[in-house]
Amino acid sequence: MGTAGLARLHGLFAAYKPPGLHWKHLRDTVELQLLKGLNAGKPPAPKQRVRFLLGPVEGSEEKELTLRATSVPTLTNHPLVCGPAFSSLKVGVGHRLDVQASGVLVLGVGHGRSLLTDMYNAHLTKDYTVRGLLGKATDDFSEDGQLVEKTTYDHVTREKLDRILALIQGSHQKSLVMYSSLDLQTQEAYEMAVRGLIRPMNKSPMLITGIRCLHFAPPEFLLEVQCMHETQKQLRRLVHEIGLELKTTAVCCQVRRTRDGCFTLDDALLRAQWDFHSIQDAIQAAAPRVAAELEKSLRLGGSQQPPGPGWQEDEGPAPL
Repeated sequence: MGTAGLARLHGLFAAYKPPGLHWKHLRDTVELQLLKGLNAGKPPAPKQRVRFLLGPVEGSEEKELTLRATSVPTLTNHPLVCGPAFSSLKVGVGHRLDVQASGVLVLGVGHGRSLLTDMYNAHLTKDYTVRGLLGKATDDFSEDGQLVEKTTYDHVTREKLDRILALIQGSHQKSLVMYSSLDLQTQEAYEMAVRGLIRPMNKSPMLITGIRCLHFAPPEFLLEVQCMHETQKQLRRLVHEIGLELKTTAVCCQVRRTRDGCFTLDDALLRAQWDFHSIQDAIQAAAPRVAAELEKSLRLGGSQQPPGPGWQEDEGPAPL
């Protein structure tokens, strides 16, 4: 495989992180599989060098020895002598997922780690499905936390939930306009708002661009959330706050990322696909979409104010 295989590994791809798995473990597993693939190729033929070795004189009946020029392989570069050709590979992780969350996790290999920073600075939205459970409250807003309170939820209806979600989306859209630093009196800003392309160009709290209920069967409900600058803990807190607005309590029992920028669940490689060839193919397939997404974000960013010199996010990519 060697250097030729490494040249096709520079870029971004998505993996599916199951719940209970730390993102560092996923990254280390991917790195190990890539190194195995790079080192699995047949090593090049060893170089030859000329050495003068003692040997019997041809045609002589006596046991005379003489020096003869002989071609022998040079073993200084043999894998059994110097070890594998590739011993380390830099793999970076984009927007991280905590241990309890699952879903799309974007990784960058080699020079692709710089693309992680570009995508992060583009402030792309991400989609989640968040499952809530009415009637309970815990100390960390998750179903596995320490139980704090139990309440009734018979009065909660789908209409009341939809009304709360509409209020949440409306308030966050106002915040989105405020953090985008756009002059909404201009025609360009109006067209961007109509197409849903307004994005903050500075540090901001979690912003929800869309939220709706996909399924409602008390005590369970399933939400679809489109947001940016979020953490999974903030999404669990959101479920808790929705419960309070409904005059009851609620805990979050599942957070699953279904989209990160241009990467969706269809692009995410499952655990059985974390091998060299599958990752290489995924990087090549994603390259045109990543380039198009970054180009579009660059055009949009030109009409909005760039981040200041001290700009920094709370949770950025981890190009480790």
